[in-house]
Amino acid sequence: MSAIAETIKTRISANSYDPERTLSDKQIVELIELATHAPSAFNLQNWRFVAVRSQAAKERLLPLAYGQQKVVDAAVTFIVCGTLKPHETLPASLKPSVDAGILDQLTYDSWVGAAHGMYSENPVLQRDEAIRSGSLAAMTLMLAAAGQGLVSTPMIGFDQGAVAEAFGLSADEVPVMMVTIGYAGSVNWPQKPRKAVQDILEFV
Repeated sequence: MSAIAETIKTRISANSYDPERTLSDKQIVELIELATHAPSAFNLQNWRFVAVRSQAAKERLLPLAYGQQKVVDAAVTFIVCGTLKPHETLPASLKPSVDAGILDQLTYDSWVGAAHGMYSENPVLQRDEAIRSGSLAAMTLMLAAAGQGLVSTPMIGFDQGAVAEAFGLSADEVPVMMVTIGYAGSVNWPQKPRKAVQDILEFV
């Protein structure tokens, strides 16, 4: 089995973390650098991450996550945000690809124009894209953690509005989910069985 297949098949959603083990700033930066390799429409990269890792911040987050202890015990809880108005930030996001010779000016102009037409007057699509991009980044983040011998879990059980207020998110940042990451505690389940492929796959 390839390394990536092994990582996918053995990744778990952890509820138990070792509260004595922390992650360094360097480790956190490396995880997010890997997460940013997730795909996004037009290469929008319309995401942002808040790393909740100080004890004070964890205690502030705990009641907003309905008392789930893993946000305190995990080394870090990432608030994964998707950002709205992606058409406004796309020119800056694409410029490095033009500078590197990956995209020509015609493609750059057409993508910027298409994104403006799609998103500028469509707040529903903006939010949909924020959730898509944030979700793809979160999954990539969890695989990156598994590849480094860490465990993680995605969380939707939190008060989005209260988290946004408590951690200073802007009106254009949607807290898509939280992801706890750290070293495994002693009482985690193995990965649970999945549905049979024949039950979910259709060939046409």
